[in-house]
Amino acid sequence: MANIPIWPGSSSFGLINDPTPFGFYDDDDEFRIDADKVSQWVVQRLGYPLVDIELRDINLYSCFEEATSEYGAQVYNATIVYNFGSLIDTITGSADQTLNNIVIDSNYGTSAGGGSGDMAGSGVTGNAGAVQVKGRTYSGSIDMKKGQQWYDLYDPATGNSTVAGLQDDDGNYIATSGSITITKIYHEAPSAINRYFDPYAGTGTGIQSLMQSFGFGNYSPGVNFMLMPLYFDILKIQAIEFNDQIRKSGYHFELENGRYLKIFPIPTGNYTLWYEYKNSYNSDTGISGPDLTEDDDGNKKALDRVTNISNANYTAPIYAFINEPGRQWIRKYCLALAKEMLGSVRGKYQTVPIPGAETTLDYSRLLSEAQAEKADLIEKLRADLELTSKEKQLERETKEKDNKRAGAANDPVFIYIG
Repeated sequence: MANIPIWPGSSSFGLINDPTPFGFYDDDDEFRIDADKVSQWVVQRLGYPLVDIELRDINLYSCFEEATSEYGAQVYNATIVYNFGSLIDTITGSADQTLNNIVIDSNYGTSAGGGSGDMAGSGVTGNAGAVQVKGRTYSGSIDMKKGQQWYDLYDPATGNSTVAGLQDDDGNYIATSGSITITKIYHEAPSAINRYFDPYAGTGTGIQSLMQSFGFGNYSPGVNFMLMPLYFDILKIQAIEFNDQIRKSGYHFELENGRYLKIFPIPTGNYTLWYEYKNSYNSDTGISGPDLTEDDDGNKKALDRVTNISNANYTAPIYAFINEPGRQWIRKYCLALAKEMLGSVRGKYQTVPIPGAETTLDYSRLLSEAQAEKADLIEKLRADLELTSKEKQLERETKEKDNKRAGAANDPVFIYIG
């Protein structure tokens, strides 16, 4: 029978060249220190020195590396899934620009968080299209004509729009490439305060009649001689706005395919309509995208962006940054991996000769225990990670607020007499 290598009793991570298969953490001082400690703990948990352990130090180092990588994979994958709406279409970054230590919140990928703007909806004075576009925001205008309701923002002949005349260095019209995105259109009803003194505003205030009875009717405007509370002015402005909403055409717009603008109501005169847009066209590459990098040959190209969970730029975790609860999970998972490896080794030999007889190795029990322990650790970690999702945090916050309100309802209410 072949001579089975067994655990020699100690290990030294620093004396072995390439101690782990991938070398993700070989330069991490804390990983190097813990590698030997975890190896000693694992073999003792497996029964050493009461029984021989058919594993060597490099086997245990490999389990330790895999356990650390598995922990990072579970944590980062959950982070990607729970925050994918903020990560999508952001720059993937480079090896030196990873997401490992970046907080992913609702602002990540927006103008407040170093990425794209958040633009959604359409209608009156607001965002014109559910899109996310990176780059600088520009201001543009279009000449509105009396009686004309439809405008093509990309066609200078029919729209006379600012973006319609944009050209690159070769004279190509940029807007036709689809790189222009209208993000906001300033189209709203005139302010009600402009018609505060309009006798035909339809508010029925009767101020002039009231002033006539006081003998101020010969002065103009009579309202200047009466002090009214602030809420009176607010109610009058609201009355003007409400009257316009019911009796007049509402101010609205529709933007089709990001270029065809329909204005409501039909313009009754000529004026200039302003809007905001983003230009993602890059003349160096001819690509719609503001961010560039260079390849090995010095050629400029567009930066890669996150399109799915596979290219969100997370790398192997930094072991030194993992806290004690995380390291305890790694140690337990490392033990399960070592138990699985030991079961596979013993399953190959099955029986070992002893003086006057043979003994059967317990490989099947080791394999079944290892599989159960691995599955249990993964399940518990995923359950903990799920509790960190935005949905669960909002549920917990809502429950806490409800409990506080319920508790406050039982508090006595004091009556203060001043």
